[in-house]
Amino acid sequence: MIPPMVSASTSPAGSVGYVETQYLDLPKPVQLDCGQELHPIRVAYETYGTLSPERDNVILVCHALSGDAHAAGFSKTPPQASTRDGFGAADRDGSAGSGLGWWDGMIGPGKAFDTDRFFVVATNLLGGCSGTTGPSSIDPATGKPYGSGFPVITVADMVRTERAFLDVLGIERLAAVAGGSLGGMQALQWAILFPDQVDAIVVIASTHALHPQGVAWNAIARNAIMGDPAWQGGHYYGTGRAPDAGMGVARMVGHVTYLSAPALDGKFGRRLQFADDIRYTIAEPEFEVESYLRHQADSFVKRFDANTYLFTSRALTYFDLARQHGGGSLARALEPVSARTLLIAFSSDWLYPPSASEEIEEALRALGKPVEFQVIEAPYGHDCFLLEEARQTPLIRHFLAER
Repeated sequence: MIPPMVSASTSPAGSVGYVETQYLDLPKPVQLDCGQELHPIRVAYETYGTLSPERDNVILVCHALSGDAHAAGFSKTPPQASTRDGFGAADRDGSAGSGLGWWDGMIGPGKAFDTDRFFVVATNLLGGCSGTTGPSSIDPATGKPYGSGFPVITVADMVRTERAFLDVLGIERLAAVAGGSLGGMQALQWAILFPDQVDAIVVIASTHALHPQGVAWNAIARNAIMGDPAWQGGHYYGTGRAPDAGMGVARMVGHVTYLSAPALDGKFGRRLQFADDIRYTIAEPEFEVESYLRHQADSFVKRFDANTYLFTSRALTYFDLARQHGGGSLARALEPVSARTLLIAFSSDWLYPPSASEEIEEALRALGKPVEFQVIEAPYGHDCFLLEEARQTPLIRHFLAER
């Protein structure tokens, strides 16, 4: 039996209410693409809404690189730093931000993923640091954290773990799989690996393969972490030192790739942070944008594990549907897909550009597969998938209503 997650008596209007993350241990090993089997695996998850008697109203929501299982509602135990710490988060959330789920504007009664109709499931992905087994978990072979000895994982491994998790819950079929960025990659992978078990996928600000510029920026971020002496070859747990400096730089690099030049210019310009004139310093931030990035770094290292960043970043750069499933052909890779597909992209997203979604649309349409592609004009870059919730909602609601 799946326990209810909503406390209706204290649910604010339009919200799934107060939720608590739960944990499930998989009974069997998961076979990984690297050739290893991983066991044990614990999965952190939350659920929202009511499962239908036929168990046919389930939507799996998959998070991006830095997300977790807390996708909606208010956490009963708010974290020290919020997963909603992206561009403009403070302006959007106010004082409620630390306890809100990272996609709260999209999941709930009457929202894009309507919990009056659907039973929404969110998990922390394999390799995570928010309750699901990852590099900071204990390796049963040594009794110590895996560290850099954790097996190298892929997006397909994440999806196989989600499939094994749903098997334990007794959920055989999904009404939809949805996600943005790395979450969208998981949705595409679901449609290829388990085509007879997915009715629809919602792929937002994502791609069939990260472009070389994205691969390059991720490499810089990983090298910043591994170049920090406190990384200690990945075995820093329990030493009293962690690669916070390198992790902070990785977050700065990553965060800039999520934005656009017009968004940065509009929010910060070249305004100075502390004075009416420059202070002739190289150690301290002079400009508002510098101070903002430092704040992002300081917040991120409080809630995220550096090794998880390394393994998850590597997984998303490995993701390449044409190489993995099509012998170099995207169309051949997508041949097994039977799910209806909704692709949403954003005009200013240069990391996961609309052209990548357009390539997916063209391949699916050439195969005669049902696909819908929408481009939203918005200035915030890749972060649009978290910020432009109101404009995505009618597109998703209409798409899901067609089931």
